[in-house]
Amino acid sequence: MLKQVVLGGLAVAVVGAIGFGIYAYKPAYEPIAADQNAEFDPLVVERGRILAAAGYCATCHTAADGEPYAGNYAMETGFGTIYSTNLTPDVETGIGAYSKEAFRRAMHEGVDREGRHLFPAFPYDHFTKMTDDDVDAIYAYIMTDVAPVKATPTENELPFPLNQRFLQAGWKLLFADFGRYTPDADQSDEWNRGAYLAEGITHCGACHTPRNALGAEIASAQFEGAEIDRWIAPALTADNPSSVPWNTSEFKSYLKDGVATYHGIAAGPMGPVVHAGVRELPEADLDALSVYLADKVGAGDADPAQSDAVLASLDSNRPDPKYRRDLGARLYATACASCHYNTQQIAQGRPDLGINSSTNLDTPNNLIHVILDGVNGPEGMAGVVMPGFRTALTDTEVAAIAAYLRDARAGQPAWPELEATVADIRVNGPQAH
Repeated sequence: MLKQVVLGGLAVAVVGAIGFGIYAYKPAYEPIAADQNAEFDPLVVERGRILAAAGYCATCHTAADGEPYAGNYAMETGFGTIYSTNLTPDVETGIGAYSKEAFRRAMHEGVDREGRHLFPAFPYDHFTKMTDDDVDAIYAYIMTDVAPVKATPTENELPFPLNQRFLQAGWKLLFADFGRYTPDADQSDEWNRGAYLAEGITHCGACHTPRNALGAEIASAQFEGAEIDRWIAPALTADNPSSVPWNTSEFKSYLKDGVATYHGIAAGPMGPVVHAGVRELPEADLDALSVYLADKVGAGDADPAQSDAVLASLDSNRPDPKYRRDLGARLYATACASCHYNTQQIAQGRPDLGINSSTNLDTPNNLIHVILDGVNGPEGMAGVVMPGFRTALTDTEVAAIAAYLRDARAGQPAWPELEATVADIRVNGPQAH
């Protein structure tokens, strides 16, 4: 009897392994020669440029000291370091040998021309929602306007067996929801356009959705916030911690100009998302994206300028004769207030730190990053910079400012171990994703 059970178990395992092998196998596509690509319509190429910008393709496919799109950008995944591929049309080391069909498969299924499964650091689980026409437009742009670069790829630093690409087929089977975006009949065309962009090319959920132990986005927690590169990507739901609710206008300003009057600036990982990315979209697409995000966050119709939080923060921003008693208040008055001082209304580009998103998050990371390293182009609002105080303030002083803003201005519970967090971020800094 035991022998039969063992043999039956082995038979099931063998059949399962064969079935998985059949599922995982993807044939290679024949390479094309450089002269096999047809001439592309300039309008299609330009649309591809805009879409590639909105997907911030260059950001993740350009090393710090490398040529645009030539790859080798290091992405820390929690399982090891993955280096992005050369996306230029170089035939030998890039994607110059990719046919249009091979490029579509890579974008929609996460499989390269040779039939190898791509690691999900490449967000094909979002790009799968894009139409063939949009994917083809990006292909046309890369093959036409991106200069070919011969670049030696850096080997990924993943432990065995995570470095075995065929196992990614199992990850896809468990977590990837393949297929094009399906419009929601109960929503407007503008909302659906915004959803198509947010869930597809701009892949907002890749940063703003928490992930499980295997690195997959938790579908039931879409847009509920996550940590990225030691920064916090806040929730884009009703759980967003901002003291002033986001609305369509605030999202539009943030995505277009990198600053929202009642929420602050696009800094850290969000800087290139705006300035090298979504701001390139046409006005109508920015409107649609803002409508969709505002709906997700549960925006209302109230005027933010008249909210209790704004009025209270403006009132508390007035000089207090007792401010000299508190180190954080003194430092804020001397180092911060000259730029962040608002009394009657909040000026664009001059965030009020009592209602700023960074002072209302559960962790102080974002605020500490900005105090230490400031905001420079291409982050934030064009033409507006903030100096960093890394060499001017000690850990104790940075923690004092953060504690003052959290307590006296935001009215939120104190952050624990604040000075230790400042010291950690000062030494270790942000991590590349």
